[in-house]
Formats: sequence, C-alpha cells, structure tokens
Amino acid sequence: MNDVTDTQIAFLDLVTPHLELEEELVAVFRSSLKTGGFVGGPMVAGFENDFAQFCGTKYCVGVGSGTDALRFALIAAGIKPGDIVLTVPNTFIATTEAISQVGATADFVDVLESTCNMDPERLREYLENRCVADDRGVLIHREKRRPVTAVVPVHLYGQPADMDPILELADKSRLLVIEDACQAHGAEYYSRREGKWKKAGSMGIAAAFSFYPGKNLGACGEAGAVTTNDAGIAAAIGRIRDHGQARKYYHDMEGYNGRLDAIQAGILSVKLRRLPGWNERRRECAARYGELLGKAPGVAVPVEAASTRSVYHLYVIRTDKRDALQKYLADHGVATGLHYPVPLHLQKSYRGMNFAVGAFPVTEVAASRSLSLPIGPTLSKSQIERVSDLICRFMAEI
Repeated sequence: MNDVTDTQIAFLDLVTPHLELEEELVAVFRSSLKTGGFVGGPMVAGFENDFAQFCGTKYCVGVGSGTDALRFALIAAGIKPGDIVLTVPNTFIATTEAISQVGATADFVDVLESTCNMDPERLREYLENRCVADDRGVLIHREKRRPVTAVVPVHLYGQPADMDPILELADKSRLLVIEDACQAHGAEYYSRREGKWKKAGSMGIAAAFSFYPGKNLGACGEAGAVTTNDAGIAAAIGRIRDHGQARKYYHDMEGYNGRLDAIQAGILSVKLRRLPGWNERRRECAARYGELLGKAPGVAVPVEAASTRSVYHLYVIRTDKRDALQKYLADHGVATGLHYPVPLHLQKSYRGMNFAVGAFPVTEVAASRSLSLPIGPTLSKSQIERVSDLICRFMAEI
C-alpha cells in the first residue's frame, strides 16, 4: 500500500497520499499561477463552503493556522483580558497559548481516565466549588475574583469530548463553549439532548480546526478554520483575520494577518473529498489494533465512548512500560510518538501558575503511560500486525 517496508514503519506517512494526489495538487498551483489568485478569492470561498457543509455548520472562515482559529474564535466570542477560560491540561500548548494571547487566563479541569477528554464531573465540581455568581449572574472565581467566561473542551486524539453534560453545565453557568476540534475532522458525537449525531465543530458557539500537514485533513503547510452557526462571530473573524478590515482600507478594529492562503484552500478542497474514506481507513486500523492488542498483558488500548465516532487522529495505548516499549519498537524499526509527555500545568512556561505534581492526577498518569502508535490511511494490514506482534512479544518477555 505504500513504499515504507514492513520492517521500517514510519509514525506518519506524509509522502504516499501526496504522490497519489500529485496531479490534482499541482493543478491547484497552476490555477493560482494563471489567475494570480494567491490570497482570498474563489478557492478560499469554495473550501469554506464545502467544509461548513461537511461539519454541519452555517459558516466556516479560513485562517492561517489552528492557533489563529482558536485565538480569533475567542476574540470574536467576546472573551476579554482578565477572563478565566477553562480547558484541560493534556493538550498541545496552542490551546492555552490562544487563551493567553487574548489576555485571558487558562485554568484546568482534569480528564476522564477512559478517554483522556474533559471530565464533566470535574467541571461541575470546579464551577460549584470555586465559583459564585455575582448580582448580574456573571460567574466569578471565588479566590481570583475574576470572571469565568468560557470553556474549551479538546476533542483529543480524534474523539469528541462528552459534550452534552459540558453544554448543560455551560448553559447553567452562562459560559461560552468553544470546541478545540484541531484533531477531530469528521468525528461525530451523539447528542442525547438533540437526539442525533453531530459533527465535531458544530456543537459549541464556535470551533477551531487545524490543517497542519499531519492532521487527518492536512494542508501542505499551515492552515486553519473556524466553524460556527453564529453569523456575527463569522463576520467578526472575517475582519479579525484581515487586519480588522470591513472592506479594503476601512478598519473597524486592529486585527491580525491571519488569512488562509488560496493555494492551501485549494489543496484542502482536493483532500476534503477523500477525508471520509481516509477516516474510515483509520477506524479500520484502530479496530485491527484493538483485536491484536486487546489481550496484550499490561497494555490498555483506546476506549471509544458509546456516544462517539472517533476518527483516530492518533492511536494511543497506555502502559507502565512506555519508555522501554518505545525504545524496543524503535530498535525494531517502528517509529512512535508521545502525546503529551509533560502536561501543560507542569510546563516551565506555566510555572507561574504554581501547580504542583498531583494537581491533575489522571492527566499526569496518562502523560507517563501514553504511547502513540503508527496510524493512517496508508498503513497496511501487515504493518499493523508487525507493530502489534512486537508489542505483544515485548510485554510477554518483561
């Protein structure tokens, strides 16, 4: 299925899909050369329309990166300097960078042991024990005396967070919900509140997507998008990404240079047509891994909640022998990844938040035990079997 041998297995194959689509991708570049359309224009508008339809939202606004997407969504939703925004500590730092860069402060809620997504019960405890509503109904942190205004659940590894209870708690506390869907292109969640399946990116007031090359839907460079059903938020992000312009040289505000390149939009349109098939192939890979590793001693395979359809951006096992297993696999030609070995609350960059080891125990245990295996639409059956056989052999011998 690809040029990588079964004995040398890459963590991520970014070559084969692009070679298979080479003519279509080159045609996108040729179109830009012939028209001079490099910024904005029909390729960007076309992708925005297609991705909105894919996600089941009214609007999609293309931006320069996933970090831009979350930052701009927070600004457009009205998050202000001094606000507190709740998220999880086991995510890539872009989640909290975006919060900090709008002048707000991130605070953390621990995750479920089963899925590593935000634990709704821990969120409820935070809101009930640490916050109080003022006379206007605004939620205020008791100790910090600052408003708590939003929650950013992260759909980690391609599996949506348990959104129904999160949305119910947010509604009760008048919090905005902005999804970090950067790993969840095409993932689905069964909303018990609405009685139907919903796509990641369609449940909060807005959602951020990254199209970094390694994502399920990846550009050939940096790119991102915000999805929303709110016309005001979509319009605001359209201005924010373009120096605050309502029209050329008329600036309603100071904004950013955060536009989606036309070439990247065209590339994403080509790939979007393949995304459902690629996601299904990832599910098949995950199912096969589960069959082969499900009884491996000392290995916990991913748990897919009954209310979700994961797209397996990552396939993450957990074991107390993580570091030794990673070395063993590397010695046998299998590349793996760590997502994420140091939780955000223990990072040097957030030392000023004064979190000690043990503050978020579920996250910390997961960080020490998690190992990401190769997965992707070009991974062959024999490669999955080889990886699984090596893991079973290692775990049986230790």
